[in-house]
Amino acid sequence: MLTEPVMAPNARPVLLRSIGVFTATCVVVANVIGVGIFTTPGFLARDMGSPLALLGIWILGAILAFAGALSYSELGTAFPEAGGEYVYLREAYGPLWGYLCGWTSFFAGFTAPIAAACIGFSAYLSHFAPHLSPQNVLWSLPVGPWEWRLSGGQVAALLALWFLSLMHISGAQRGGKLQVVLTVGKTAALVALIVFGLALGSGQWEHFRSAPQGLLPEQAFRNVPVSLIFVLYCFSGWNAAAYLAGEIRHPHRNIPLSLLAGTLTVTILYLGLNVLFLYALPISEMSGVLEIGEKASEALFGPVATHLVAAMMALSILASASAMVLAGPRVYFAMAVDGLFPKKLAGVHSQFQSPASSILFQSAWTSVLILTGTFEQLIVYSGFVLVFFSALAVASVIVLRWRRPELHLPFRVPLYPYTPLVFVGFSVWIFLYTLQGRPLESLLGIATVLLGLPLYFYWRRASR
Repeated sequence: MLTEPVMAPNARPVLLRSIGVFTATCVVVANVIGVGIFTTPGFLARDMGSPLALLGIWILGAILAFAGALSYSELGTAFPEAGGEYVYLREAYGPLWGYLCGWTSFFAGFTAPIAAACIGFSAYLSHFAPHLSPQNVLWSLPVGPWEWRLSGGQVAALLALWFLSLMHISGAQRGGKLQVVLTVGKTAALVALIVFGLALGSGQWEHFRSAPQGLLPEQAFRNVPVSLIFVLYCFSGWNAAAYLAGEIRHPHRNIPLSLLAGTLTVTILYLGLNVLFLYALPISEMSGVLEIGEKASEALFGPVATHLVAAMMALSILASASAMVLAGPRVYFAMAVDGLFPKKLAGVHSQFQSPASSILFQSAWTSVLILTGTFEQLIVYSGFVLVFFSALAVASVIVLRWRRPELHLPFRVPLYPYTPLVFVGFSVWIFLYTLQGRPLESLLGIATVLLGLPLYFYWRRASR
């Protein structure tokens, strides 16, 4: 049964503070580590040209992620409520900017990556069950000039999506336990891969010698903007705990702890995996390889590694999808509480005390994306503007300190204002570089955001 909680007439719906620091940290780790770390290092190796430059670009990405996590720690403790960027932009710039960020999160920011993750899960699962492959077409239906196809991969993706959704509807504690199990399992598998690969694998430390172009080739400096986009894509999700701020116990302490511990854990794992890839393959053999995780594992352990990597990737992607299914609905819940989304989405389950309506709403739209295959385009178009909103959120640390000096800040960003400025500066650089290099995708991303404007004015009028 879905219902709104019993409250005083003018009270706002709230969620129970039942999430501990370890669960919140697991959400961060699971949200960050997906398929990217097993696919992007090959392209980075090609663009960087040397082992030192390759490891250096990952360290730079980690510094930016920490700068963002520190900034979100200040914001999250100042506004310990559900919603993440939606709340910070609303408080710093007004409800319109918060709404546009939240609208983008629903339309593409969360739902499209969840759809992609569920399809990716089915693809790796098909290694063991070929009939679940996205290429295994079960049924096709002509629709004008277009043919709609239903594949085994889509069926498996839908089952995974709704399993995760129902688990998180059943309460933050039960869903949190699932998240902990998935994240601990995936982290343990990655640690085992790194340790056993370096200790027992058939690699060579000679691969860490400088490339013919030197320690830091000229091409590395030339390719930093593009490479940083890849790295920041792999680090995206470091802010996941901020969306759960309304349910985290002792938020003034646990929000910073979970954001920073999660980002540190991911950084250690990412550097360890890149060291493992370089130990397995010379930089020349890594260059341009998409399935770098599979190729490196096969070089270390032989053909049997393909089964291990497929299982590890399936678990990793499922944990990432679970974290996004958990975090996303908190944004729509916060928007509905403010009257900027359907009021039903502010409902809280009477038994489980979860934002069940928002989870169902998200899952319904994600199902449409899975069935139509449009999530790939939305990820490309929305990625550009999501960088913009993240930069705006971090910049709101400076805006709020200036506009609201009386605001209570239980946590303050170290090295202020340089920490948020470093993050904002690199984000603006990437934003302008993408706008110049990929103008069509960038403009389509902006159009995606602007699609929400008519709905904003409609909900503003309706709430009055």
